[in-house]
Amino acid sequence: MPSVRSSPFYNMENSALFSLIRHTSTSRTNSTSEKRSSKSSKSSSGGLLKMFKLFPMLTSGCKMVALLGRPRKPLLKDHATTGTIFSYRKGRVSLAIQEDPHCMPIFVIELPMHGNVFHKEMASDIVRIALESETKTHKNKLMEEFVWAVYCNGRKVGYSIRRQQMSEDELHVMQTLRGVSMGAGVLPSPSEKEYAADGELTYIRARFDRVVGSKDSESLYMINPDGAAGPELSIFFVRAQ
Repeated sequence: MPSVRSSPFYNMENSALFSLIRHTSTSRTNSTSEKRSSKSSKSSSGGLLKMFKLFPMLTSGCKMVALLGRPRKPLLKDHATTGTIFSYRKGRVSLAIQEDPHCMPIFVIELPMHGNVFHKEMASDIVRIALESETKTHKNKLMEEFVWAVYCNGRKVGYSIRRQQMSEDELHVMQTLRGVSMGAGVLPSPSEKEYAADGELTYIRARFDRVVGSKDSESLYMINPDGAAGPELSIFFVRAQ
């Protein structure tokens, strides 16, 4: 096991956040060491291309989305949480969490990082996004907090505020994918001007195991389809003690 000082999370400020992520990192070190040692340099779109191979891919025509768009009982009967990460290639990344893909998100936030940067992180095979609330009143449930410090693979990338109302683009994505349980690809842009300025609207939707550690910590671990090997994506929520 690597020493604490060699961990990418050594410089993180909050000890609870460090402890939570380090525990996950330690438990998965053995299974990922061989993969990381053999990794070669990749392009910025490598991570998204991996997701294309891992999940069902929808083209910009979105015919499958149209067929699945009518409300119906979910095909997957477990209680996995649905997470969607999407952005224009030159725009900021949005994260939406749903208890069911047919329902409105319980949590939406625009992360302080651009789509092309996130794609580079996905190429590293392991992505850990951590959101830390510095609110100490504890009056709200954890995911009802508004202001979050955002970390990606141990590096603090800035602050974000949880959405109270979704933007038009976010509503467009949720509406277009309302019948999709998992997938990765490119969606038609609601605006030709934004498409021309910011590039394609890409998305990754996956199912996550949701683990509640306490009232001040929760974790989401991406479930790869049929146990297939692929990038590891984990999302952590922590409130300062």
